[in-house]
Amino acid sequence: MNIGMISNIQFFAVLIMGACIGGIAGYIGSLMVTKRMALMGGALGHLTLPGVSLGLLYGFDISLGALLFLGGGIFLIWLLEQRTKLPLEALTAVVFASSLAIAFLFLPEKEAYIALIGNISNIPFFAIISSVLISLIIFFIVRTIMPRLVLAGISSDLACMEGYNVSRLTLVYLVCIALVVAMGVRIVGGLMTAALVSIPACTSNNISKNLSRYCYASTLFGILSCIIGMSISLIVEIPAGPLIIITSSLFFLISLVFK
Repeated sequence: MNIGMISNIQFFAVLIMGACIGGIAGYIGSLMVTKRMALMGGALGHLTLPGVSLGLLYGFDISLGALLFLGGGIFLIWLLEQRTKLPLEALTAVVFASSLAIAFLFLPEKEAYIALIGNISNIPFFAIISSVLISLIIFFIVRTIMPRLVLAGISSDLACMEGYNVSRLTLVYLVCIALVVAMGVRIVGGLMTAALVSIPACTSNNISKNLSRYCYASTLFGILSCIIGMSISLIVEIPAGPLIIITSSLFFLISLVFK
């Protein structure tokens, strides 16, 4: 991406969008790491590739295409989990491998680069506004259900005794993850979504002493990684996706000093 491809105003708007996506990815990632579901973000990122492929081929919003396939995949994973009682990560692996094979059947080679590592140079203003609003909505939903999800992770029987519908909570949680991944694909591509949600949480875990600080520090690291990575991409003309993940990884390495 070069300066001629994106105006200062547009880049500022994209930067706000990236900060929101990075923040909510870090926030929801804090729970995913706690539940040992961090790699599920990567699997779901691969699940978006057929939708991203269709968006690139036919010229519609890639996040919309990603979300359509994620919605179907999430519902299928949830349904299989109810029927088989297999771990979510195992079922996700089955579904994402199938979708990945389908994507590479018709994804043009020249478009594969964008699909895998993302592109922030041509994002419609409507997509920016909707991403910011969806990020805020997801934040409030996850903050509301997080205590119940933590309890369900400790003991589903205890959560049921408290009157919580564990199956419904799981579905809501999976839908929130799907929305975050669908938005994250736009800035880091389908290849690096696992890093987008997991590295900020791992960094926060090294320096946090309680659950609240852990969640919010993870959010902060997600925001900073996206802002710094996207800003550097404007200067050095390197795609923002890899720079965001590299920045996040550097934060993790620095956090080891304070562990």
